[in-house]
Amino acid sequence: MTESQKSDDAVAPAAAPVPSPAAFAAKPKPAAPSAPASVPAPPAVSLAEASKWGRVEGDGHVFLTIDGEEHPVGQYPGVSAEEALAYFARKYEDVLAQIVLLEQRVSTHANAADVRKGVEHLRAQLAERSMVGDLRSAEARLDALEATLADAEAHEKEAHEQARAEELARREAIVAEAEQISGQDPERTQWKISGARMNELFEEWKTSQKSGLRLGRSAEDALWKRFRAARTQFDRHRRAYFSQLDSMNAQAKAVKEKLIEEAETLQTSQEWGWAAGEYRRLMDAWKAAPRASRKEDDALWARFRAAQNVFFEARKAANEAVDREYEANLRIKEQLLAEAQQILPVTDLAAAKRALQSIRDRWEEAGRVPRGDMGRIEAGLRKVEDAVTNAEQENWRRTDPETKARTDSALSQLESSIEALEAEISEAEQKGDARAASKAREALEARRSWLDQLRKSANELA
Repeated sequence: MTESQKSDDAVAPAAAPVPSPAAFAAKPKPAAPSAPASVPAPPAVSLAEASKWGRVEGDGHVFLTIDGEEHPVGQYPGVSAEEALAYFARKYEDVLAQIVLLEQRVSTHANAADVRKGVEHLRAQLAERSMVGDLRSAEARLDALEATLADAEAHEKEAHEQARAEELARREAIVAEAEQISGQDPERTQWKISGARMNELFEEWKTSQKSGLRLGRSAEDALWKRFRAARTQFDRHRRAYFSQLDSMNAQAKAVKEKLIEEAETLQTSQEWGWAAGEYRRLMDAWKAAPRASRKEDDALWARFRAAQNVFFEARKAANEAVDREYEANLRIKEQLLAEAQQILPVTDLAAAKRALQSIRDRWEEAGRVPRGDMGRIEAGLRKVEDAVTNAEQENWRRTDPETKARTDSALSQLESSIEALEAEISEAEQKGDARAASKAREALEARRSWLDQLRKSANELA
């Protein structure tokens, strides 16, 4: 052993009193980082196994054999060679126990980056050559762990990218819906529903930003700018719409208040016909006027309707008073109507005309009847008047000289035609022409029928 090796070996143990192996075994060890409860404790140190990889020389100097070469590990003076070897072998067993823990963490899909840090830490411990054991075997297990970690990290990366893509799609959907809402036609937008939905989208955005995956500063900034622009545009459109609506409501209110003033001015008028026409005009103007807000429009309509009701109730009361006054006239006209109906049917035109004229004179003297009975009573008298008029026209038709002259002329013509046809039949029979005789008979029968009808008409005119 060289002098430098001796000095190196003596450094660590000389710094403080070295505890006995029994005290070392009793000393509590630091808790392993979150090892599963099922991880077995490291087995007791096998001195036979440790002797394969190390030896003790002199006053507790321990050496490690690796790849056929010896490396000084340290010194544990004042104890037996077995205790010194066990001390440094136990450090190796501690590393193995930590490797087992890392292997189990990989099998339970622990975070690959954390496991990789543990592998690097254990690899650095092995590189210090401060323990006794099969370091190459431990390093091989760490190599296998790193290979497994590469696959795990690839899967983690893929899962992370998928989760990021889903988060990006979720944020994109929030922004797209906000843009769709803000892009609606303000005249057709349901502001209460759309405003509530925009607030919901903002809450979803905050929740996603707080608990969702990070998308990267550039992506998040770009999406936020779009979302903020959509919300700003929506608020601007809403303010403009309701500002315009307020202006329109004010105009509509002014127009309808003017109509109400006119209606209230008319409500005391007793020019019933003229005022009723004016109210119809005001109603047409009201229907054509723009609508105010629902609440204001209802209140305005109530005022307008109240003014109308005052007038029409007053007119109704006046008409009822007039109707009560006219009920006596109605009873008179009903008696006159019953008298007029006795004229029918008209058998004596002159007497009927005299009776009707008398009834008409008394009818006019009786005066007006209630409005509800006017149509019925006038229609009854008109029926009698029409019957007398029709009788008069029929009488004139029968006594008209021109009509009688035309009838007499037609009679003469038919009688001459009949005589000619009778002669034609006699001549045809003498000649034996049955066809001509039959044709002449048909014509004769037709003219005799006409003659009968014409004679009846002539008798009626006589």
